[in-house]
Amino acid sequence: MSSTRQDAWTHDEDLLLAEVVLRHIRDGGTQLQAFEEVGKQMNRTAAACGFRWNSYVRKQYKSGIELAKKQRKERKGKSKQEESINATIVATEQYPNDINENTNESLEKVIKFLQQLQNEQGTPDQNAQENKLLKQQVHQLQQSLKEINQNYEKQKKEYQELQEEYSTMISILDRARKLTVQHNN
Repeated sequence: MSSTRQDAWTHDEDLLLAEVVLRHIRDGGTQLQAFEEVGKQMNRTAAACGFRWNSYVRKQYKSGIELAKKQRKERKGKSKQEESINATIVATEQYPNDINENTNESLEKVIKFLQQLQNEQGTPDQNAQENKLLKQQVHQLQQSLKEINQNYEKQKKEYQELQEEYSTMISILDRARKLTVQHNN
């Protein structure tokens, strides 16, 4: 069992940690692999490297992480395109007669897919008609909402008037009661 360090991290160690982790991100590796690699170089555990990365260093390299992820994505896209092109070239060289048959089959599949998609999505005329109906429904609902709001405001106003009349009536009854009490005394 190797001895592990317990001392504080230096700036150079933080830089090395960031460099290795960013390289692993860029190359499509895992952070755990990066922590293990750095841990061996610095005689620290992978867990210590992971903790240092997540608690401190990662915050310093947010833009670097985004750039590394972007570069990884670009690399993947390029490698997939290159693989596809290379496979097509190899297939063409090895099986020139089969390519025409496969191409025709592929085109037929694409055509069927597009026809199926068109059936599911509808024609532009059907979509325009459905759009028109939906717009009419929205307009009707807006009119209905407007009427409901007007009715609400009317009811609210009537309620306030009734409340004022009730308050007035209560104050009149209260005065009458006081007068009756004074008159009887």
